[in-house]
Amino acid sequence: MNYINLKARAKINLTLDVTGIRDDGYHELKMIMQTVELYDSVYIKKIDKPYVKLKSNLEWLPTDSRNLAYKAAEIIRERYKINKGVFIELRKSIPVAAGLAGGSSNCAAVLYGMNILFGLKISRKKLAEIALELGSDVPYCLMRGTALAEGRGEILTKIAPCPKAWIVLAKPPVGLSTPAVYKAIDSLNIEYHPDTDGIIKAIKNNDIYEISSKLSNVLEEASIPMCPMIGQIKEKLLLSGAIGSLMSGSGPTVYGIFDDIKKAENAINVIKDEFKIRDVILTKIFNA
Repeated sequence: MNYINLKARAKINLTLDVTGIRDDGYHELKMIMQTVELYDSVYIKKIDKPYVKLKSNLEWLPTDSRNLAYKAAEIIRERYKINKGVFIELRKSIPVAAGLAGGSSNCAAVLYGMNILFGLKISRKKLAEIALELGSDVPYCLMRGTALAEGRGEILTKIAPCPKAWIVLAKPPVGLSTPAVYKAIDSLNIEYHPDTDGIIKAIKNNDIYEISSKLSNVLEEASIPMCPMIGQIKEKLLLSGAIGSLMSGSGPTVYGIFDDIKKAENAINVIKDEFKIRDVILTKIFNA
């Protein structure tokens, strides 16, 4: 095998709770993560020259060690003493810096792809350990599906698959700094925390309406003051027929859950017209 094509899928948070600050400075998290069908295409090909070359359809995207996919390839080459190099092409469809784990998913795809391409037979456990070195979301992006993530996000428990539904993603044009959001949340007194156990029960009962009623992300309390459009988009999605709406990760992307594709398509038009934003995407829950 000289090359491999992979799909690096986006994720959304059904819940995100911050329960404390760890001794290592990271925040203690408890969240339910869910993969959606939206994906970046990741092409990896062996090359004779001993280096990593990365190309993207986004001209401004870093293609050196600032890119997690590049770093993933380098770390595998170095640790497993691979003499050959790789050419990686990313065809980005997931909005960048959006709270959808696009970069982490690309990174996970490269770890998985390098393992297969070079016949390294790295165990899932070991690959997850390497993934955590590269980013808190990368271990989940290796696992995918519906999962409870704790710790920094690396303690993963697979749960029953979330029922199918249409998802509308809308990313405001204003970027948010993840460190700034977490710093802001530290100064807030969070009174209401996600009903994580309640959502897990609703997922097991295959009840998308109960799931949608319990969506919760404590980071919204910090992110919405920084970007009021997040709250405005949530409200407009609900008025357009979403059965639930939430900010994903540390933002700024907001998603709405829909039980009807016509309502979802109409919501896309409403959001585009109202907020004049480019990144409004229709996708679905993905579990396979």
